[in-house]
Amino acid sequence: MLAPVRRRLSPAPRERHDGFMTEHVVQVTDLHKRYGDFTAVDGVSFEIARGETLALLGPNGAGKSTTIEILEGYRDRTAGEVSVLGSDPGHPTLAWKARLGIVLQSSGETGTATVREQLTHFAGLYPNPRDVDELIAAVGLEAKARTQIRRLSGGQQRRVDVALGIVGRPDLLFLDEPTTGFDPEARRQFWELIRSLQDEGTTILLTTHYLDEAAQLASRVAVVAGGRLVEYGAIDAIGGEAARVPIVRWGENGERKEVRTSEPATHVARLVAANDGLEPEAVEIVRPSLEDIYLELVERVAAERAAAEGDPSGADAATASAPLAASSPKVTTENEGVPA
Repeated sequence: MLAPVRRRLSPAPRERHDGFMTEHVVQVTDLHKRYGDFTAVDGVSFEIARGETLALLGPNGAGKSTTIEILEGYRDRTAGEVSVLGSDPGHPTLAWKARLGIVLQSSGETGTATVREQLTHFAGLYPNPRDVDELIAAVGLEAKARTQIRRLSGGQQRRVDVALGIVGRPDLLFLDEPTTGFDPEARRQFWELIRSLQDEGTTILLTTHYLDEAAQLASRVAVVAGGRLVEYGAIDAIGGEAARVPIVRWGENGERKEVRTSEPATHVARLVAANDGLEPEAVEIVRPSLEDIYLELVERVAAERAAAEGDPSGADAATASAPLAASSPKVTTENEGVPA
Protein backbone atom coordinates (compact mmCIF):
# COMPACT_ATOMS: atom_id res chain seq x y z
CA MET A 1 0.00 0.00 0.00
CA LEU A 2 1.24 3.46 -0.85
CA ALA A 3 2.17 5.83 1.95
CA PRO A 4 -0.44 8.51 2.58
CA VAL A 5 0.02 11.96 1.13
CA ARG A 6 1.09 13.90 4.20
CA ARG A 7 1.66 17.38 2.92
CA ARG A 8 0.04 19.76 0.51
CA LEU A 9 2.28 21.48 -1.98
CA SER A 10 3.19 25.06 -1.17
CA PRO A 11 2.73 27.54 -4.01
CA ALA A 12 5.50 29.78 -5.24
CA PRO A 13 5.34 33.09 -7.08
CA ARG A 14 4.93 32.53 -10.80
CA GLU A 15 6.89 34.39 -13.39
CA ARG A 16 5.02 36.37 -16.01
CA HIS A 17 5.13 34.72 -19.44
CA ASP A 18 4.07 35.96 -22.84
CA GLY A 19 0.58 34.65 -23.42
CA PHE A 20 0.12 33.50 -19.82
CA MET A 21 -2.45 36.19 -19.08
CA THR A 22 -4.78 34.98 -21.85
CA GLU A 23 -8.16 33.78 -20.62
CA HIS A 24 -7.74 30.31 -22.10
CA VAL A 25 -4.62 28.23 -21.63
CA VAL A 26 -5.68 25.82 -24.38
CA GLN A 27 -7.71 26.69 -27.47
CA VAL A 28 -8.48 24.05 -30.11
CA THR A 29 -10.54 24.92 -33.19
CA ASP A 30 -11.61 22.44 -35.89
CA LEU A 31 -8.64 20.14 -35.28
CA HIS A 32 -8.02 17.43 -37.88
CA LYS A 33 -5.43 14.67 -38.09
CA ARG A 34 -5.37 12.26 -41.00
CA TYR A 35 -3.13 9.33 -41.83
CA GLY A 36 -3.72 8.67 -45.50
CA ASP A 37 -7.39 7.75 -45.84
CA PHE A 38 -7.85 7.32 -42.07
CA THR A 39 -9.08 10.28 -40.03
CA ALA A 40 -7.98 10.01 -36.40
CA VAL A 41 -9.26 13.43 -35.31
CA ASP A 42 -12.20 14.97 -37.16
CA GLY A 43 -13.03 18.60 -36.41
CA VAL A 44 -12.49 18.66 -32.63
CA SER A 45 -12.87 22.02 -30.87
CA PHE A 46 -12.60 22.89 -27.16
CA GLU A 47 -11.03 25.32 -24.71
CA ILE A 48 -9.48 25.07 -21.25
CA ALA A 49 -9.53 28.12 -19.02
CA ARG A 50 -6.61 29.03 -16.80
CA GLY A 51 -6.81 27.03 -13.55
CA GLU A 52 -9.45 24.65 -14.92
CA THR A 53 -9.33 20.84 -15.01
CA LEU A 54 -10.84 19.34 -18.16
CA ALA A 55 -11.36 15.59 -18.49
CA LEU A 56 -10.94 14.28 -22.03
CA LEU A 57 -12.93 11.05 -22.19
CA GLY A 58 -13.45 8.43 -24.86
CA PRO A 59 -12.97 4.75 -25.70
CA ASN A 60 -9.66 3.38 -26.94
CA GLY A 61 -9.03 4.52 -30.50
CA ALA A 62 -11.32 7.54 -30.16
CA GLY A 63 -8.57 10.07 -30.97
CA LYS A 64 -7.71 11.19 -27.41
CA SER A 65 -4.03 10.30 -27.52
CA THR A 66 -3.56 11.89 -30.95
CA THR A 67 -5.23 15.09 -29.76
CA ILE A 68 -3.08 15.26 -26.64
CA GLU A 69 0.14 14.57 -28.54
CA ILE A 70 -0.69 17.48 -30.85
CA LEU A 71 -1.24 19.75 -27.84
CA GLU A 72 2.05 18.58 -26.30
CA GLY A 73 3.95 19.36 -29.49
CA TYR A 74 4.81 15.73 -30.22
CA ARG A 75 2.67 15.35 -33.33
CA ASP A 76 1.82 17.65 -36.25
CA ARG A 77 -1.80 18.39 -37.10
CA THR A 78 -3.30 18.12 -40.56
CA ALA A 79 -5.60 21.13 -40.18
CA GLY A 80 -7.16 23.40 -37.59
CA GLU A 81 -5.96 25.97 -35.10
CA VAL A 82 -4.30 25.12 -31.79
CA SER A 83 -2.97 27.45 -29.11
CA VAL A 84 -1.35 26.14 -25.91
CA LEU A 85 -0.10 28.68 -23.37
CA GLY A 86 -0.41 31.34 -26.05
CA SER A 87 1.81 29.51 -28.55
CA ASP A 88 1.43 27.12 -31.45
CA PRO A 89 2.61 23.68 -30.21
CA GLY A 90 3.64 22.89 -33.76
CA HIS A 91 6.59 25.25 -33.22
CA PRO A 92 7.71 24.53 -29.65
CA THR A 93 10.51 26.37 -27.88
CA LEU A 94 12.48 25.27 -24.82
CA ALA A 95 10.88 28.01 -22.74
CA TRP A 96 7.41 26.81 -23.80
CA LYS A 97 8.24 23.17 -23.02
CA ALA A 98 9.45 24.17 -19.54
CA ARG A 99 5.92 25.36 -18.75
CA LEU A 100 4.38 21.94 -19.47
CA GLY A 101 4.14 18.96 -17.16
CA ILE A 102 3.48 15.59 -18.77
CA VAL A 103 2.57 12.35 -17.00
CA LEU A 104 2.36 9.58 -19.56
CA GLN A 105 0.59 6.24 -19.09
CA SER A 106 4.01 4.67 -18.62
CA SER A 107 7.30 6.52 -18.41
CA GLY A 108 9.68 3.57 -18.27
CA GLU A 109 11.69 5.30 -15.51
CA THR A 110 13.06 2.14 -13.84
CA GLY A 111 16.79 2.85 -13.85
CA THR A 112 19.35 2.71 -11.06
CA ALA A 113 18.74 6.25 -9.81
CA THR A 114 16.99 6.69 -6.49
CA VAL A 115 13.79 8.68 -6.13
CA ARG A 116 15.63 11.71 -4.73
CA GLU A 117 18.42 11.50 -7.35
CA GLN A 118 15.97 11.37 -10.23
CA LEU A 119 13.87 14.26 -8.96
CA THR A 120 16.97 16.35 -8.18
CA HIS A 121 18.25 15.78 -11.71
CA PHE A 122 14.95 16.82 -13.30
CA ALA A 123 14.55 19.80 -10.97
CA GLY A 124 17.84 21.14 -12.34
CA LEU A 125 16.30 21.39 -15.80
CA TYR A 126 13.69 23.99 -14.81
CA PRO A 127 14.04 27.67 -13.92
CA ASN A 128 11.69 27.56 -10.91
CA PRO A 129 11.49 23.96 -9.64
CA ARG A 130 9.73 22.69 -6.55
CA ASP A 131 11.67 21.76 -3.46
CA VAL A 132 12.58 18.10 -3.98
CA ASP A 133 12.06 16.98 -0.38
CA GLU A 134 8.69 18.72 -0.22
CA LEU A 135 7.66 17.05 -3.47
CA ILE A 136 8.74 13.62 -2.23
CA ALA A 137 6.61 14.13 0.86
CA ALA A 138 3.68 15.38 -1.19
CA VAL A 139 3.57 12.18 -3.27
CA GLY A 140 3.97 10.01 -0.18
CA LEU A 141 7.43 8.60 -0.92
CA GLU A 142 9.46 9.90 2.03
CA ALA A 143 10.26 6.36 3.17
CA LYS A 144 11.41 5.48 -0.36
CA ALA A 145 13.47 8.59 -1.13
CA ARG A 146 16.76 6.63 -1.16
CA THR A 147 15.34 3.59 -2.94
CA GLN A 148 16.17 2.87 -6.57
CA ILE A 149 13.14 3.50 -8.76
CA ARG A 150 13.37 0.05 -10.31
CA ARG A 151 12.86 -1.49 -6.87
CA LEU A 152 9.61 0.35 -6.21
CA SER A 153 6.17 -1.19 -6.62
CA GLY A 154 4.13 -0.27 -9.68
CA GLY A 155 2.02 2.19 -7.71
CA GLN A 156 5.08 3.81 -6.18
CA GLN A 157 6.70 4.16 -9.60
CA ARG A 158 3.52 5.85 -10.77
CA ARG A 159 3.94 8.39 -7.98
CA VAL A 160 7.45 9.07 -9.22
CA ASP A 161 5.96 9.69 -12.69
CA VAL A 162 3.62 12.28 -11.22
CA ALA A 163 6.40 13.91 -9.21
CA LEU A 164 8.54 14.21 -12.35
CA GLY A 165 5.59 15.78 -14.15
CA ILE A 166 5.10 18.54 -11.59
CA VAL A 167 8.66 19.19 -10.35
CA GLY A 168 9.00 22.15 -12.74
CA ARG A 169 5.81 23.89 -11.49
CA PRO A 170 4.01 23.54 -14.84
CA ASP A 171 1.39 26.04 -15.92
CA LEU A 172 -0.33 23.19 -17.79
CA LEU A 173 -0.27 19.57 -16.63
CA PHE A 174 -1.19 16.62 -18.85
CA LEU A 175 -2.31 13.59 -16.82
CA ASP A 176 -2.73 10.46 -18.95
CA GLU A 177 -4.41 7.66 -16.99
CA PRO A 178 -2.59 8.78 -13.81
CA THR A 179 -4.08 6.25 -11.36
CA THR A 180 -3.90 3.09 -13.45
CA GLY A 181 -2.84 0.29 -11.09
CA PHE A 182 -3.73 2.19 -7.91
CA ASP A 183 -5.89 0.56 -5.25
CA PRO A 184 -8.99 2.56 -4.17
CA GLU A 185 -7.28 4.10 -1.13
CA ALA A 186 -4.23 5.15 -3.15
CA ARG A 187 -6.47 6.69 -5.82
CA ARG A 188 -8.18 8.88 -3.26
CA GLN A 189 -4.86 9.95 -1.80
CA PHE A 190 -3.74 10.87 -5.30
CA TRP A 191 -6.88 12.92 -5.80
CA GLU A 192 -5.89 15.02 -2.79
CA LEU A 193 -2.54 15.71 -4.44
CA ILE A 194 -4.29 16.83 -7.63
CA ARG A 195 -6.62 19.07 -5.61
CA SER A 196 -3.53 20.67 -4.10
CA LEU A 197 -2.29 21.47 -7.61
CA GLN A 198 -5.72 22.84 -8.50
CA ASP A 199 -5.63 25.09 -5.44
CA GLU A 200 -2.27 26.34 -6.65
CA GLY A 201 -3.86 27.36 -9.97
CA THR A 202 -2.42 24.65 -12.22
CA THR A 203 -4.41 24.00 -15.40
CA ILE A 204 -4.91 20.27 -15.96
CA LEU A 205 -5.94 18.13 -18.92
CA LEU A 206 -6.91 14.72 -17.57
CA THR A 207 -7.58 11.52 -19.47
CA THR A 208 -8.96 8.59 -17.53
CA HIS A 209 -11.15 5.51 -17.92
CA TYR A 210 -12.34 5.95 -14.33
CA LEU A 211 -15.48 8.03 -14.68
CA ASP A 212 -15.70 8.62 -10.93
CA GLU A 213 -12.22 10.12 -11.12
CA ALA A 214 -13.35 12.54 -13.82
CA ALA A 215 -16.39 13.47 -11.73
CA GLN A 216 -14.20 14.09 -8.67
CA LEU A 217 -11.44 16.13 -10.33
CA ALA A 218 -12.81 17.86 -13.42
CA SER A 219 -15.19 20.78 -13.74
CA ARG A 220 -15.88 20.06 -17.40
CA VAL A 221 -15.57 17.09 -19.73
CA ALA A 222 -15.05 16.60 -23.44
CA VAL A 223 -16.19 13.23 -24.82
CA VAL A 224 -14.50 12.04 -28.01
CA ALA A 225 -15.72 9.06 -30.04
CA GLY A 226 -14.81 8.07 -33.57
CA GLY A 227 -12.46 11.04 -33.80
CA ARG A 228 -15.25 13.54 -33.16
CA LEU A 229 -16.27 15.59 -30.16
CA VAL A 230 -19.70 14.23 -29.22
CA GLU A 231 -20.25 16.09 -25.92
CA TYR A 232 -18.58 19.03 -24.22
CA GLY A 233 -19.62 20.88 -21.12
CA ALA A 234 -19.92 20.96 -17.36
CA ILE A 235 -19.87 17.66 -15.48
CA ASP A 236 -23.43 18.11 -14.29
CA ALA A 237 -24.74 19.17 -17.70
CA ILE A 238 -23.46 16.73 -20.31
CA GLY A 239 -26.11 14.61 -21.96
CA GLY A 240 -28.78 17.19 -21.24
CA GLU A 241 -31.47 17.22 -18.59
CA ALA A 242 -33.27 14.19 -20.03
CA ALA A 243 -30.22 11.99 -19.40
CA ARG A 244 -30.38 12.79 -15.69
CA VAL A 245 -34.06 12.00 -15.10
CA PRO A 246 -34.21 9.29 -12.39
CA ILE A 247 -35.29 5.75 -13.27
CA VAL A 248 -37.65 3.66 -11.14
CA ARG A 249 -37.21 -0.10 -11.58
CA TRP A 250 -39.34 -2.88 -10.13
CA GLY A 251 -40.49 -6.43 -10.74
CA GLU A 252 -44.04 -7.31 -11.76
CA ASN A 253 -45.37 -10.78 -12.65
CA GLY A 254 -41.86 -12.05 -13.22
CA GLU A 255 -41.07 -9.19 -15.58
CA ARG A 256 -38.59 -6.37 -14.97
CA LYS A 257 -40.03 -2.92 -15.61
CA GLU A 258 -38.71 0.60 -15.40
CA VAL A 259 -39.87 4.13 -15.97
CA ARG A 260 -38.18 7.52 -16.16
CA THR A 261 -39.76 10.19 -14.03
CA SER A 262 -38.80 13.47 -12.43
CA GLU A 263 -40.89 12.43 -9.39
CA PRO A 264 -39.60 8.95 -8.50
CA ALA A 265 -40.98 8.93 -4.94
CA THR A 266 -44.47 9.75 -6.21
CA HIS A 267 -44.23 6.96 -8.76
CA VAL A 268 -43.17 4.44 -6.11
CA ALA A 269 -46.11 5.55 -3.96
CA ARG A 270 -48.44 4.82 -6.87
CA LEU A 271 -46.90 1.39 -7.29
CA VAL A 272 -47.42 0.64 -3.60
CA ALA A 273 -51.05 1.81 -3.77
CA ALA A 274 -51.67 -0.35 -6.82
CA ASN A 275 -50.17 -3.34 -5.00
CA ASP A 276 -52.55 -3.25 -2.01
CA GLY A 277 -50.08 -1.26 0.07
CA LEU A 278 -47.19 -3.69 -0.47
CA GLU A 279 -43.81 -2.59 -1.80
CA PRO A 280 -43.21 -3.85 -5.35
CA GLU A 281 -40.64 -6.57 -5.85
CA ALA A 282 -37.03 -5.34 -6.01
CA VAL A 283 -38.04 -1.71 -6.39
CA GLU A 284 -35.17 0.76 -6.78
CA ILE A 285 -34.60 4.36 -7.79
CA VAL A 286 -31.54 4.95 -9.95
CA ARG A 287 -30.07 8.35 -10.73
CA PRO A 288 -27.89 8.11 -13.87
CA SER A 289 -24.22 8.66 -13.10
CA LEU A 290 -21.57 10.26 -15.29
CA GLU A 291 -20.58 6.73 -16.32
CA ASP A 292 -24.14 5.91 -17.39
CA ILE A 293 -24.36 9.06 -19.49
CA TYR A 294 -20.90 8.56 -20.98
CA LEU A 295 -21.64 4.97 -21.99
CA GLU A 296 -24.89 6.00 -23.62
CA LEU A 297 -23.10 8.67 -25.65
CA VAL A 298 -20.36 6.31 -26.80
CA GLU A 299 -22.78 3.50 -27.64
CA ARG A 300 -24.98 5.88 -29.62
CA VAL A 301 -22.05 7.14 -31.68
CA ALA A 302 -20.86 3.58 -32.35
CA ALA A 303 -24.35 2.57 -33.46
CA GLU A 304 -24.74 5.57 -35.74
CA ARG A 305 -21.34 4.90 -37.28
CA ALA A 306 -22.18 1.23 -37.87
CA ALA A 307 -25.48 2.20 -39.48
CA ALA A 308 -23.76 4.76 -41.72
CA GLU A 309 -21.26 2.12 -42.85
CA GLY A 310 -24.08 -0.24 -43.80
CA ASP A 311 -23.73 -2.66 -40.90
CA PRO A 312 -27.09 -4.50 -40.76
CA SER A 313 -26.89 -4.55 -36.98
CA GLY A 314 -26.36 -0.79 -36.83
CA ALA A 315 -30.05 0.10 -36.76
CA ASP A 316 -30.71 -2.37 -33.95
CA ALA A 317 -27.74 -1.01 -31.99
CA ALA A 318 -28.91 2.55 -32.50
CA THR A 319 -32.33 1.66 -31.16
CA ALA A 320 -30.84 -0.08 -28.16
CA SER A 321 -28.52 2.75 -27.23
CA ALA A 322 -30.59 5.82 -28.05
CA PRO A 323 -32.27 6.69 -24.75
CA LEU A 324 -30.59 5.62 -21.55
CA ALA A 325 -33.92 4.20 -20.36
CA ALA A 326 -33.98 1.77 -23.27
CA SER A 327 -31.35 -0.43 -21.63
CA SER A 328 -34.12 -2.43 -19.94
CA PRO A 329 -36.27 -4.93 -21.83
CA LYS A 330 -39.49 -3.34 -20.57
CA VAL A 331 -39.68 0.45 -20.44
CA THR A 332 -42.76 2.53 -19.83
CA THR A 333 -43.51 6.19 -19.70
CA GLU A 334 -44.15 7.95 -16.42
CA ASN A 335 -47.84 7.14 -16.15
CA GLU A 336 -48.08 3.82 -17.97
CA GLY A 337 -48.85 0.64 -16.09
CA VAL A 338 -49.77 2.33 -12.83
CA PRO A 339 -53.33 3.22 -11.85
CA ALA A 340 -53.88 6.88 -11.12
